[in-house]
Amino acid sequence: MIAVMHKWVTVGILSLQASLSQAAELPEPVTHSAFPEFPFSTVLLGRDLFYDPILSGNRNIACATCHHAVMGSGDRVALGLGEGGIGLGRVRSGRATAPARAHVPRHAPTLFNQGAPEFDTLFHDGRVARDATERMGHAMPEGHALERPVPMTLAAQALLPMVAPGEMAGDPGENEIADAVARGAIRGLAGAWQMLAARIEAIPEYRRRFDAIIGPHEPIHVTDISTALAAFISYEFRSIDSPFDAWLSGRQHALTPPQKRGVTLFYGKAQCSTCHSGPFQTDHGFHAIAMPQIGPGKGHGAPGADHGRAAVTGNPGDLYRFRTPSLRNVALTAPYGHAGAYATLDAVIRHHLDPAVSLARFDPETVRLPALDGPGTLPATGPDAAEIARIASAIQIDLPPLTDAEIADLIAFLDALSDPGAVIGRLGAPARVPSGLPLDLLTLN
Repeated sequence: MIAVMHKWVTVGILSLQASLSQAAELPEPVTHSAFPEFPFSTVLLGRDLFYDPILSGNRNIACATCHHAVMGSGDRVALGLGEGGIGLGRVRSGRATAPARAHVPRHAPTLFNQGAPEFDTLFHDGRVARDATERMGHAMPEGHALERPVPMTLAAQALLPMVAPGEMAGDPGENEIADAVARGAIRGLAGAWQMLAARIEAIPEYRRRFDAIIGPHEPIHVTDISTALAAFISYEFRSIDSPFDAWLSGRQHALTPPQKRGVTLFYGKAQCSTCHSGPFQTDHGFHAIAMPQIGPGKGHGAPGADHGRAAVTGNPGDLYRFRTPSLRNVALTAPYGHAGAYATLDAVIRHHLDPAVSLARFDPETVRLPALDGPGTLPATGPDAAEIARIASAIQIDLPPLTDAEIADLIAFLDALSDPGAVIGRLGAPARVPSGLPLDLLTLN
């Protein structure tokens, strides 16, 4: 019976492959074996650290503030407010009495499946990456080299938001973490990372729980913290139970007719899988597709500019290239793009089909950002005409046109990449955290 079923499944998938014109190979089904395993006690410890504001300079923002389970591991806004904001998601804002400094310059990416080993290059610009030539096995931004090896790239990535002034650290004069960051003291015994580890060390409940992992006589190091965070993220946001996964595993009725037509388009005529390849629909590469730039930018030359990968590599050929995002749960995790410029899948697909025209027509003021000085929103700003022209000149893609019906079928397929269990988190937020600090309010609009 099993042999007969396997033959039927193989024939079904091969039949679809045969129907695709110049098709890319369909991915294999993903299983839990594709992920590293950690003791559940480490996962639970990581959950508390993920939601605990103790890891921020002013003890007022957590990793979860911008990557919350109830928001699909993101924050639901184009550009969020890190340090200085209050609230969660679309109701997050600055305060009239203490306005937030600025919007975070890039959209908060989702965290789905980033514990899988193939996610070895992270951030929109890839500034953290596995690299065997580096002493600790990972390339990191200047001044942020790892002090100890970590078991996965996600654990290296988790170290950086803690010491980013606009995200979690705060500004100099506000706290000792921000002061150390301003001095360039990230590493070492007097560095910001060690100060954060000392905070965790001083909380008896955290110390007891780390005892079981690193031993009772071993001081807590910041990489112990980031490894626990990575263990939780890998478990919490593992997304491998979508209708597409079920279909690849042999359940031929898991996809609707429009979704099956979307598969044919995605892996065939529409050429989506040229970049969105593999089991998680990403080649982990960097491409310049003229996604609209909004907000403060990264300080790369012109006002509001973001040079993407080129700011990491120094290679002019990498200008305006950004990492290909995984498409898992993409239908549930708008907005889209490195700056969150597009609110719908329809809009972002149409941008791919004619990026130069789409960029020229894009109006940043249609995007509403959280207000800096109290409840409400304000319109986004964009770069000047000269910078927009430079973004357009770097375009690398040239895709065939699609009809409205074909775009609708593509969107149907993208919806089949949704995993309802993963998009809200497998564990969710704890009722309390060991520091005793308040959790972010979960009131969303």
